[in-house]
Amino acid sequence: MPFRALNLSDPVFRGVQAAGYTEPTPIQLRAIPVVLGGGDLIGSAQTGTGKTAAFALPILSRLGAHARGRQPRVLVLEPTRELAAQVETAFRDFARFTDLRALAVFGGVGYGHQRAELSRGVDIIVATPGRLMDYLKDGTLSLRDISVLVLDEVDRMLDMGFLPVVKDIIARCPKNRQTLFFSATVPPEIQAIASFALRNPTRIEVGVNRSVNQSVNHAVYPVSFEQKFDLLVALLAQANFDSVLVFSRTKHGADRIARRLKAANHSVAVLHANRSQNQRIEALAGFKSGKYEIMVATDIAARGIDVAGVTHVINYDVPENPEDYVHRIGRTGRAQAVGDAFTLVTPENAQDVRDIERFIGQKIPELRLEGFDYKPLAPRPPQSAPEKVRGMPAGTLRPRSGFRRFRSRR
Repeated sequence: MPFRALNLSDPVFRGVQAAGYTEPTPIQLRAIPVVLGGGDLIGSAQTGTGKTAAFALPILSRLGAHARGRQPRVLVLEPTRELAAQVETAFRDFARFTDLRALAVFGGVGYGHQRAELSRGVDIIVATPGRLMDYLKDGTLSLRDISVLVLDEVDRMLDMGFLPVVKDIIARCPKNRQTLFFSATVPPEIQAIASFALRNPTRIEVGVNRSVNQSVNHAVYPVSFEQKFDLLVALLAQANFDSVLVFSRTKHGADRIARRLKAANHSVAVLHANRSQNQRIEALAGFKSGKYEIMVATDIAARGIDVAGVTHVINYDVPENPEDYVHRIGRTGRAQAVGDAFTLVTPENAQDVRDIERFIGQKIPELRLEGFDYKPLAPRPPQSAPEKVRGMPAGTLRPRSGFRRFRSRR
């Protein structure tokens, strides 16, 4: 079905044509009619399925071609500044033949320019929760005219601890509004927010990717916790790489890995939520241009960032969610190119690996690096503070299981 058949407004359809889109994706086909009809929606969709256009195009069509008033009529909440900037750009591109105004509002930059733009009046605000609350609390911004509220990447907002702020923002919006809710997964905590925010929503689930691209060679490398970094360096020394994306579970871990890689004479960029906006822009630009051969990133910071030409992905930390494994290693092996993905596995990660294997429906090859002086595998000593588990109260310990020995499959 072509976009013309979806009953978008003429100016928005022209924007779609100018952007080079010809046929809608599955989520666009299913979501656009619901949004045009004014209904609430829960969409389960992964990054890369075209969900931004699935809500942006019908929202713009419903707004009409002309700006109206100074307060925003549409609010889109995003978990990270990178996603906010990308979604704002999409709105601007699709609305190029209208006089509707969109503005991205996020932290990491000064308040002056954003306040000036808000004072001029905007139709659509794409915001991160923290910076938006700053403007709501100081009276710079009001949500009284919001007719459409979009909560995007809600599972990431949960991971980042934003849901209490999100609930506050929802409560400040008019009750008589349309609410659109997008999340790759919908665990119980998110279902509670959906029940609070939406009215008789239509549910759509598309693009849940459980498969690994066949052009990616992926394997796990068992190693003791004490030798993780040494094995990382050894893998880099033997890999014929152009650019490497290294994933850490935590911001502090990413900084620590980057410092040690720099000390080992690698050119390294870092991407995580504690970096300033200018630092993040410079890191991404430098990685794309080849200035940095390695990017160390967290899942939340890297989500939605598309960097072509990544030859290797290394999971320094096993991802907490099986979905993130597919998302991470999918950053290599793009456009029919062959890519490699390695995961460093310590004894306490055994259950995480089994969860990933169940999710993708296949066994992950288990390898040992030739010439590396392995020490016996032993569990990491208990930490002083219990590990927090997503979806469980703070202080709840993750269940541990014994670690089975990995056999070489060379």
